[in-house]
Amino acid sequence: MQTRRDVFQAIADPTRRDILGLIARQPMNLNTIAENFDSSRPAISQHIKLLTECGLVTIRQQGRERYAQATLTPLSQVADWIEPFRQLWEEQFTALDNLLQKLQTQGKLQPKTTAKPKNKNNKKNKP
Repeated sequence: MQTRRDVFQAIADPTRRDILGLIARQPMNLNTIAENFDSSRPAISQHIKLLTECGLVTIRQQGRERYAQATLTPLSQVADWIEPFRQLWEEQFTALDNLLQKLQTQGKLQPKTTAKPKNKNNKKNKP
């Protein structure tokens, strides 16, 4: 039975996120990608394999080299999933801003002033 891979599984690992970050702007050959990590070459290959299975990376052969290229469109699934939570937090921050403005208008909340710290080293010597 084949394990189902999805975008969330792909980005769950920090190394895979770093790999995507490396190749997001331009394709890189697999050896160059591996050189950026302390992990073994086979471990990086396994990460790239999973990213490929999730549709976030495509591999193309160019001569003797294999290049990994990011295909970031599937990340829209993550953005879609996060959106309701972002909206919830946005509403909560807006409500907090409104409350703080109301309290400040009513004089119940004074703006914070920054006092200059006293510096003991700047004492003037008396003659």
